Amino acid sequence: MTDNESADKTPSAGTSTSRDASDATEKVSSGIYDLIGVKGKASDSRPGVMDCSGKDTKTYFRIFHPWSFYPASASDLDEAMEQLKKELPKHGWKIVEYGPDTSKNKNINLTADNDEKKVGVNIVQMSKNDPPKLSLNLVSGCYKVPDGEEVERF
Repeated sequence: MTDNESADKTPSAGTSTSRDASDATEKVSSGIYDLIGVKGKASDSRPGVMDCSGKDTKTYFRIFHPWSFYPASASDLDEAMEQLKKELPKHGWKIVEYGPDTSKNKNINLTADNDEKKVGVNIVQMSKNDPPKLSLNLVSGCYKVPDGEEVERF
């Protein structure tokens, strides 16, 4: 059963129901929010369920959780991103990419993986947005539902 492991770079996240995996991913998002270290507010978005590439959609799934952080002051946006760059590695995250993207605005992108939690995050600093924000998107590894259950989609 190792044929998918090398072809598909998505790590296994273990066995879970969609709801429990969603709750776990939301907790990871909260942990990242706590690391931002500047005043502001987060958008109120809920995690969703997506397919695991090349796997049975009835029994395998991933969780995604997109959300945004709006600093109280636009001038705090740089500090928020710097805080994350500094703090994430202290909390089990490995930064795999950091720097400006190829967009016209040259937004700063930070991509990090947490092998223990089987979650990856991409954070984009959108300084030119009105209002300025950090756009975060978490994606879990591939979960398998417990035997006898099917993936619940939301």
